[in-house]
Amino acid sequence: MKRTMMSLIGVAVALGAVTGVAAVNAPDGGDRTAARGSARLPVQRSALLCPAPTSSEVGRTDYTAFAPKGAAAGGDATKGTAALVPAGTVKDAGDGTGKDKGKKTGKGGKDDAADSASGQLVAPRDTKPVAPLKEAGTPVTASTDSADAPALVGAADGTLAPGWTVQQTTSVAAGAGRGLMGLNCTTPDTTFWFPGVSTAADRQDYVHLTNPDPTPAVVDLQLRGKDGSLGGSTGEDITVPPHATVPVLLSTLTTDPATNASLQVVAREGRIGAAVQATDAKLGSDWLPAAADPSPSVVLPGIPKDATSVRLVALAPGESDADLKVQLATPTGLITPAGLESLHLKSGMTTAVDLKDLTKGEAGSLVLTPADGGSKAPVAAALRVTRGKGAKQEMAFIPATRPVEQRATAADNRAKGSTLSLVAPEKGKDAQVKVTASAGSGGGTPVTKTYTVKGGTSRDLTPPVPQGLKGTYALTVQPASGSGPVYAARTLARPQGGVPAFTVQTLPDDRGTVLVPTAGQDLSVLTK
Repeated sequence: MKRTMMSLIGVAVALGAVTGVAAVNAPDGGDRTAARGSARLPVQRSALLCPAPTSSEVGRTDYTAFAPKGAAAGGDATKGTAALVPAGTVKDAGDGTGKDKGKKTGKGGKDDAADSASGQLVAPRDTKPVAPLKEAGTPVTASTDSADAPALVGAADGTLAPGWTVQQTTSVAAGAGRGLMGLNCTTPDTTFWFPGVSTAADRQDYVHLTNPDPTPAVVDLQLRGKDGSLGGSTGEDITVPPHATVPVLLSTLTTDPATNASLQVVAREGRIGAAVQATDAKLGSDWLPAAADPSPSVVLPGIPKDATSVRLVALAPGESDADLKVQLATPTGLITPAGLESLHLKSGMTTAVDLKDLTKGEAGSLVLTPADGGSKAPVAAALRVTRGKGAKQEMAFIPATRPVEQRATAADNRAKGSTLSLVAPEKGKDAQVKVTASAGSGGGTPVTKTYTVKGGTSRDLTPPVPQGLKGTYALTVQPASGSGPVYAARTLARPQGGVPAFTVQTLPDDRGTVLVPTAGQDLSVLTK
């Protein structure tokens, strides 16, 4: 009897462990169909991290939080929580990294706050939640004009966890960082790739490392230029204290300035969120999000039709070189840019190519695939896109992104200024996509429209707007069952004094559902 009871307990524990992990951790694969013997269920908990927005005295940051309605099958849409809270900050460390400078805080996070000049941890002024959600389907907004606004860490559970998205949009009116900066707050992970960073004199690039957990994280940073690893690197063993952020100026990590470089961020202990804030002396500033995990084929969607300059930065991080076919998906089909039929990437080295005014007045998306007979080595890539001319230029970044498998969301949209880009990169595989405009943060009725993107083409469209819109609204993108692969991006344009200020957010799948193995009875364990 005792042995039988212990066996039953063991089975229950094992099944609980399997279903518990599956419900929290989203799959990495691209299969939109459930495997045999499994069910696709909503995640039960999700986490997001937003970096400190700006140090400008003339900046304003808007946060828009949203969870899609009906994301969780069955149940009350109000049963769940989702909120962000301020994080501590390690400021002004002598080597620019905050390396081993973190100091544990006392109870409540305030007692042991230290002078920022020493590079020690400075606790947030308050812990009031920012943009907490109460129900799915309606965005919630918050804003700040503080020059020392903190990073934010947060979590969602219950019916608000699947697809929880927060957009951080900062407008800076003047100065070197003037322009529009946009970022989808990131999910914590252990490895990030940032092609397109710079350590040159005309750029100030900070990588913001944010730790969501109650234990310290230890992070290594590696920079690679056109000849491989940059000299004088000091980006090892960076300690990120619990519930805190460390901004690292990339130019302090090397004695070898590089205009075009790639950054790899690896958390050897714990997990973090990472994003790069890039400020150019002439081109303004924006966030460079992490690129999708290196892959033999990559898609970079949403190049504006009026782009005056496009620069591709790519890296083959593995042991093999990569030979790529370069194509631009246009509204009428795939074309090869003049003079760039193929691109060779040497292993471990960053390659930059100026594509100039690539789109020629037509919206497009860049598609990189293995060249015929070439190596299928994985690559990481990003674009720096510029609009405007002379002193009225503004830049934004488009990293390679994952396809939209089930659903993706762009949280911060206004009545005007948004453009949705959809690309179906494979010839003969059309994509049918349902786009839903949510209710507005201050009122409005949702609207849904369906669009078809022909295989091998890219399509820019003005997204639907809620009826009677008040405030901001969210867009959700959902491919139809059996649809061909589709990638998405949203451009947000807000001109400032003649500067065509804009930002582009790629829209990868939100991984709001996971495959959970189906458990069945196996009474044979009772006899073992």
